[in-house]
Amino acid sequence: MRCRYAFAAMCIALLVSVTDAQTARPDFTGVWRPYQGGRGGDPALGGVAAAAPVLKPQYAKDYDARRAAETAATQRGEPVATNGTLCVPYGVPTMMRVASYPVEFIQTPKQITIITEAFSEVRRIYMDKPQQKIDDVPPGYYGRSVGRWEGDTLVVDTVGIKEAVQYNRIPHSDQMRVTERIRLAAPNVLHDAITIEDPVVLEKPITYTLAFSRAPDYEMVEFVCDNNREYLDANGVVRMRTRGK
Repeated sequence: MRCRYAFAAMCIALLVSVTDAQTARPDFTGVWRPYQGGRGGDPALGGVAAAAPVLKPQYAKDYDARRAAETAATQRGEPVATNGTLCVPYGVPTMMRVASYPVEFIQTPKQITIITEAFSEVRRIYMDKPQQKIDDVPPGYYGRSVGRWEGDTLVVDTVGIKEAVQYNRIPHSDQMRVTERIRLAAPNVLHDAITIEDPVVLEKPITYTLAFSRAPDYEMVEFVCDNNREYLDANGVVRMRTRGK
């Protein structure tokens, strides 16, 4: 009889061990660079670009006209201002990848903090907390992010992003919601699958995936936008400061 009990206990322990292994939470702590699928890289591990946005008719006309005007201005050598030009934070979700600058994850049980090298932007993901109603979150560059684990995937829900903070200059309402599913696609490759939903502006969600590779020996560099040589003139045209001006 004792053998039976011992065998049953061993089976239960093994089952618990297997279950724990299957639901183990990865540690994202460290610095991650945008993944390059070129020489030495695996294209299958690269990111997935977003398709062209589909806006509701009342927003699509203005958006298309603005994009055409921006293209014409660039061709004239008068590019429109960007957040980088104005030293304004990119905010969520654009901050998750700015050019080739890395991001750093600091992971604790109650909070995951993400710091970008570009502009030294910081966002905080509060773990296992209920999300507030969108109307109760004061609008900001980063909104309010709460996270939970689904197996080995970190699911992040973000609301309360101010309307001036736009992804690829796409307008949005105060009802926009950003959902991220962050996981290890390979031992040293991190994927951030992003979905942008807005029932007021978008006909369908915008989805894309960012890919990063681990940079174990990299030390983040301070990036403060306090000496930018670009500025806006009285007509809103981007100009470059020259010596003596």
